[in-house]
Amino acid sequence: MGQLSLKRVVKTFGSIEVVKGVDLDVQEGEFVVFVGPSGCGKSTLLRMIAGLEHTSAGDILINGERVNDLPPVKRGIAMVFQSYALYPHMSVFENIAFPLRVEKAPEDVLKRKVQAAADILHLENRLQQKPGQLSGGQRQRVAIGRAIVREPKIFLFDEPLSNLDAALRADMRIELTRLHKQLGATMIYVTHDQIEAMTMADRIVVLNFGNIAQVGAPLELYHRPENLFVAGFIGNPRMNILPATGVKSGPEGVTVDCLGQRLTVPVAPPRTGIEGAALSLGIRPEHIHLGDGRDLRLNLTPTVVEQLGQHTIGYATVEGMEPTFCFVLPGSRPVHDDRPLDVNFRARDCHLFDADGQALPRRPGVEDSD
Repeated sequence: MGQLSLKRVVKTFGSIEVVKGVDLDVQEGEFVVFVGPSGCGKSTLLRMIAGLEHTSAGDILINGERVNDLPPVKRGIAMVFQSYALYPHMSVFENIAFPLRVEKAPEDVLKRKVQAAADILHLENRLQQKPGQLSGGQRQRVAIGRAIVREPKIFLFDEPLSNLDAALRADMRIELTRLHKQLGATMIYVTHDQIEAMTMADRIVVLNFGNIAQVGAPLELYHRPENLFVAGFIGNPRMNILPATGVKSGPEGVTVDCLGQRLTVPVAPPRTGIEGAALSLGIRPEHIHLGDGRDLRLNLTPTVVEQLGQHTIGYATVEGMEPTFCFVLPGSRPVHDDRPLDVNFRARDCHLFDADGQALPRRPGVEDSD
């Protein structure tokens, strides 16, 4: 297993700074996911760890050794790419064995390692087939097997499931999670899909324009986002952000005016004065309820309703909010487009952000919503 440290890592292409001084420690045996929108620098950062891109500044350390100047083959890593990159004329056995043949491993060692990888990945009955005879998920498992036989210190995955259909992606997420538990290996995984990040990671690194926006366990990022970017990126559907104005602060939290109503959110006040401050109030769609009787009530007319069986998702226009307001209700609730309805939510489920987009920390003792 391997431990990874990034020390003020920078990557520039000409005058464009793509990765901007990233600091990160990944512990042995962790499954860490880099997530963020296209162009945020996550794949570039992974390629620098792999040695496929040179760092413009900073240090990359694996097990305490600086590897900036080492070629990929000397770093003790194995990388699985978005494309399977299999040799179509070779059998599954030979595709998995390829890195061992390059290293001129003894035949008995080669066969033992390939068989062990095939057993782990449930490919033992496919070893004599060609890649063209396999499904997309099976081909990706062959690519992973080729990484396993190298016995690397760190596994790197660059959006390995993006070429699969939705059902196969769900299956492969489960298989990769089981593989991590079985091998106990250090894994770093890049994706733009926050569902993959939430379901697979020990810790998530959220990247935004080459900077780390937040690092934490999946539920930590969900319940306690540190800024508006993370609040909007983690969670599906995304968090609703409503304009609010600070009124006062006290022992119970910060009182705001939002859409003509006042509610007290259990957060610590900002260092500057709260009265009249421009704030943003966040509420997740799944924390919205039908009817009235809670801290903030809205009368909405849904323009679009998505009935998914277990859940019903509605979208409505709210003055001062862009994009549309979204709510998630149990699938049995009678919700129809173009028919007004009342919804409400609790102040304790809300998040507050200052004018710079930074979250006001929740007060100690405030439980996260069920």
